[in-house]
Amino acid sequence: MLTFKRQTTGEAAFGIANGVLMLAICFLTLYPVWYVIVNAFNDGTDAMRGGIYWWPRQFSLESFHAVFRSSGIMTAMGITVAKTLIGVFVHVLFTAMVAYAFSRRELIGRHLYMIIGTITMFFGGGLIPYYLLIRDLGMLDNFLVYIIPAAFSFFDLVIFLSFFREIPAGLEEAAKIDGANDMVIFLRVIIPVSMPVVATIALFHGVYQWNDYFTGMIYMNNTDLQPIQTFLYRVVAQSSSNQMLAAMPSGVAQTVTSQSLKLATMIVTTAPIVIVYPFLQKYFVKGFMIGSIKG
Repeated sequence: MLTFKRQTTGEAAFGIANGVLMLAICFLTLYPVWYVIVNAFNDGTDAMRGGIYWWPRQFSLESFHAVFRSSGIMTAMGITVAKTLIGVFVHVLFTAMVAYAFSRRELIGRHLYMIIGTITMFFGGGLIPYYLLIRDLGMLDNFLVYIIPAAFSFFDLVIFLSFFREIPAGLEEAAKIDGANDMVIFLRVIIPVSMPVVATIALFHGVYQWNDYFTGMIYMNNTDLQPIQTFLYRVVAQSSSNQMLAAMPSGVAQTVTSQSLKLATMIVTTAPIVIVYPFLQKYFVKGFMIGSIKG
């Protein structure tokens, strides 16, 4: 027979207070997003009067039509999708290869490399030396600036390394008996059994690539190679939003404002990753649990 422990008055009060606190935190977190959505779907000129908090007062899609009329946003979206897909593939492959080498005990100088890599996690040369390096490598106004500098992360290497150390040594020994070399073992044995960590790192880096606006802002003068988040930055900074308003038909421009364009652009640029993230969130949990102590 099941027995239920009766809560004391203090425990019940704590549960209620904890629930109220959690609801308040959720509200403070979600309401700004809801406010942006409501005002983006409202008529721009009407929204300037204020007083819109929960529902659109005059529903309108003209701000979104204005955003998609801009050829720049579609170009920026294409650049973002391309750099995210290519960047994730290169980053996962290169970081996994280095991590696999670090997992081999016969690697000469392995401990020294670990010390050097750990130092790079906490200290950097600064923006100016990094900019000069990118310039000397010829990657200014070059699509490769999104790929090559982000091809390796020592933090992600540590996650890979923790997982690789848990793979039974017998798998590699069996592959060597069959005549496989290190590259074949890595591609056909290690990677297939490491898909949970591969998916985790791919998600980590994919979110970074999608949200990165700083690289396009600093190293890209060519607007045709700037990603969607840099496009959003330009819109918020007024310059691009004013150009978009000037290019609109006069009848439409009367119902769209610079502020409504900014809000609509925010939604368009963040919607894809917000939609995809809930389906991939479980891999974040797996990523944090990799290498943990098991009971």
